[in-house]
Amino acid sequence: MRTILLAGGFGTRLSEYTDDIPKPMVPVGGLPMLWHIMSIYSHFGHNEFLVALGYKAEYVKSFFLNYETLHSDFIIDMATGKTRPVERPAVDWKLALIDTGLDTMTGGRIRRMTPWLGEESFMATYGDGVSDVDINDLIRFHKSHGKLVTMTLARPAARFGVVEFDKTGQVHSFQEKPLESAGYVNAGFFVMEPKFIDYIDNDKTILEREPLERAAAEGELMGYVHNGFWRPMDTKKDVDDLNKMWTTDEAPWKLWSLESSSARKGRGSFDV
Repeated sequence: MRTILLAGGFGTRLSEYTDDIPKPMVPVGGLPMLWHIMSIYSHFGHNEFLVALGYKAEYVKSFFLNYETLHSDFIIDMATGKTRPVERPAVDWKLALIDTGLDTMTGGRIRRMTPWLGEESFMATYGDGVSDVDINDLIRFHKSHGKLVTMTLARPAARFGVVEFDKTGQVHSFQEKPLESAGYVNAGFFVMEPKFIDYIDNDKTILEREPLERAAAEGELMGYVHNGFWRPMDTKKDVDDLNKMWTTDEAPWKLWSLESSSARKGRGSFDV
């Protein structure tokens, strides 16, 4: 099953970074957010990605075009110019890097991917959020109900600690960044049927408005409840928090083993 990654927006709420690079390329643990999202899907056996590019598309293209060189150890024979990798990245992803337009909206970007989707179900998500959601269980749920769209639902963490106190000022409880009590939100991580693309009119269509609102009104939108970890990357504090989780080895979305996926080792000789 192929996965569309929406990676073309301007990311204006994260301008500390996005003045220079697209939002999905903001680094977490030294690697772009987009790499983390792809690693989640890959952990569950889904390795074919359609990356919908737009703003600063060249940065995403450059990263993946040079991925093996930048993430490999290799030997160079300066006399002949020949090179041989010693250790190669172990990722087995297949990517289509498609420029879907600078001003195209989220729905329009999905519609532009139609030629690469065929008649099979597909997945889609945003390029700025990570989760420990079980992708295969999400797919099983989608196939069980037969509707056009499944949306993963999650409860966001509060931005601040929550304090309960009485009129005297006595604090009775304090909880640092609990899950919001207001309810569930759209966490992305969609599964969709090709017929849903008919709900998207053109490049200007925002996925979260007419298409999903219409699907809900017609009973074609189902919610997959995820009570585990989910974190969008909307502010610099989000970036800092995600980096701290990663560097302290407390990143719930790191479902894969870095030791087993970091590199394919080559031969030990020094011959090119």
